[in-house]
Amino acid sequence: MDPVVVPILVAAIVVVFLVVATVRIVPQARRYNIERFGRYRRTLQPGLNFVVPVADRVNTKLDVREQVYSSEPKPVITEDNLVVNIDTVLYYQITDPRAAAYEVADYLQAIDQLTVTTLRNVIGSMDLEETLTSREEINTRLRTVLDDATGKWGIRVNRVEIKAIDPPNTIKEAMEKQMRAERDKRAAILHAEGERQAKILTAEGTKQKDILEAQGTQQAMILRADGEAKAVERVFQAVHRNNADPKILAYKYLETLPHLANSDNNTFWVIPGELTEAVRTVTSAFGDHSTVGLPQTAQPEGAATADADDTPDEGSAEREAGSPLSLDAAAAADEVAKQADAAVSDAKAEAEAARTSRVPGREQTSGG
Repeated sequence: MDPVVVPILVAAIVVVFLVVATVRIVPQARRYNIERFGRYRRTLQPGLNFVVPVADRVNTKLDVREQVYSSEPKPVITEDNLVVNIDTVLYYQITDPRAAAYEVADYLQAIDQLTVTTLRNVIGSMDLEETLTSREEINTRLRTVLDDATGKWGIRVNRVEIKAIDPPNTIKEAMEKQMRAERDKRAAILHAEGERQAKILTAEGTKQKDILEAQGTQQAMILRADGEAKAVERVFQAVHRNNADPKILAYKYLETLPHLANSDNNTFWVIPGELTEAVRTVTSAFGDHSTVGLPQTAQPEGAATADADDTPDEGSAEREAGSPLSLDAAAAADEVAKQADAAVSDAKAEAEAARTSRVPGREQTSGG
C-alpha cells in the first residue's frame, strides 16, 4: 500500500468523526441540555444544532409536551378516622428544561410525594361524606399547592384529578344498605303519590258522574213536570171550556180512586174525606136523571097551583116514600157505594201487596 494513502484515510476518518460529533439534530417538542466540561452550557432547540466536539456533550433529553402521570393508590385517614385509598392523575408540562434537570433529582417522584402529602392534609380535615362529595374542592387545592411547589422545578401542573376513592369494605356495605334504603324510600313515596293521584282522579270522575246523573235526573224531572203541568192545564182548560158540572167531576174522582195505591212509595193508604161528598154527588146525579127520564101526568095549571098551595108537604112526602123514582135513585146510590167500596178494597189490597213485596221479612214476622 502506498504510504501516502494511509494518512489520507486517517484524516478522513477524523474529519467524519468531528462532523458527527459537531452536528446535533433535535426533534420537535424535545429539549437537549448541553454541558461543556461538566458545566451547563445551553439548551438545544428543535432542528439542526452544532456543538463543540469532545468539549460539549448532551446531559439530558427532555420532552416538553404535556404528560400524564398516574400514581398508585395511597392510604389517607379522614377526619372521622376512616382509612380510604386515593389514587390521582396528574397532568404536567416541562416549561424550563434546565430547572427540571438541575433543580430536582427526580421530578416525578417529587411530584408524587408532594401529592400524597397534600392529600393527607386536605382529606384529614374532611369526613368521609364530605370527601366523597368534594372532589372539585380537593382537586383545586391540590393543583394550587403543586403549582406553587413545582414552579421552581420548571414544571407546570395543568390539572389534578382524583381517579378513585376506595373506602373500607364495611363502609361500602353500609353505604350500599343506605343507598338501597334511600331507593326503597323513594320508590314507596312514588308509589304512594301514584295511588294518591289515582284516588283523586277516581273521586273526581265519580263526582263528575254523579253531577251529570243528577243533572240528567233533574232535567228529566223538569221535563216530566212540565209535561204534567201542560196536561193538567189542558184538562183544566177543557173542563172550563166545556163547562163540566160537578156530577161529571165527582164521577171522575171515583174512577181515579183505584189508581191512588199504584205508587211503589205508598206504605199505607188513606181514604180521603171527599169520598162521601163524591158518593152523594153521584147519587144525586143518578136521582136527577131517573126523575127526568120518567113521564109526568099533565095537570091544569090552576089545579096544580092550588094543590101546591094547599098541601105542599103531603105530596112531596108521599112521592119520596112510595114513588118508583125514589126507589131507582136509592138503588143507584147503593150500586155506586158498592163500586166505591170495591175500589177502595182493591186499592188497599194492592197497597198491602206492594208493601209486603218491598219488606219480605216483615210478612214472615207477622205470620210467626
